[in-house]
Amino acid sequence: MQIYLARNNQQAGPYSLEQLNQMLSSQQVLLTDLVWHEGMSEWKTLGELTQGQLVYEPTGYSPFSAQVKNEIDQSAFKIKVEQKTTELASFYSRALAKVLDLILWLPMAAIPSFFFNQSQYAELFEIQKQLQATQMASNKAIELQQQLIQLIPNEAWMSIFAYLIIMLMMQAFFIAQSGQSIGKKIAKIRIIDVETNDPVNTIRAFWLRSVLFIVLNLLFMPFITLIDYTFFAFNKNRQTLHDKLAKTKVVKQ
Repeated sequence: MQIYLARNNQQAGPYSLEQLNQMLSSQQVLLTDLVWHEGMSEWKTLGELTQGQLVYEPTGYSPFSAQVKNEIDQSAFKIKVEQKTTELASFYSRALAKVLDLILWLPMAAIPSFFFNQSQYAELFEIQKQLQATQMASNKAIELQQQLIQLIPNEAWMSIFAYLIIMLMMQAFFIAQSGQSIGKKIAKIRIIDVETNDPVNTIRAFWLRSVLFIVLNLLFMPFITLIDYTFFAFNKNRQTLHDKLAKTKVVKQ
């Protein structure tokens, strides 16, 4: 029970019933002081409640029942906290998120086509035809690939770069906000700290897990991808290599 006192328009409290009775017996609190607690419709003088006695015993109040109620509330709170667990994301939900994120990058490959004229289209088809008939490891194939790159107009390269920056900024924003890329948001999974289950900062969640890993994949493809999912298969926290680097794990939302 929480009891509030008032004297000369100044309010004090809350006090327990035991504290009130101690102050009443030592005359720190007067019978003329106003008092209010839960269950009362208005403030009353303490003397009116105690009927002139120096002890207040509210009807139906028991210190034992109050203590039991408090212990029950604390137990319920502890149980609620203990039930706050995280469930690791499945391989399929992570694969779905990965595919969705990759799909978002596909328009970047189509950007150059919007800048080609008819003669450039004809030259493009001719280069592609020769590439199909040439072994990819040959010098001729390398030369054709260089011609293909040179065929792309500068405006197209600028548009590709702009799309790249916008997509990186969008993904970084979503990950910073909720620990979810666009793909993870759709798949209803998110990134958290492997030990504390707390959200992680953008450096770990985005730059280490995504950007650095993309660079490693470009340099050591396909070995990094194979190592990545080998880690996932044999790790109790279902961590991939980039999870290990960032000290994160992926759980259901």
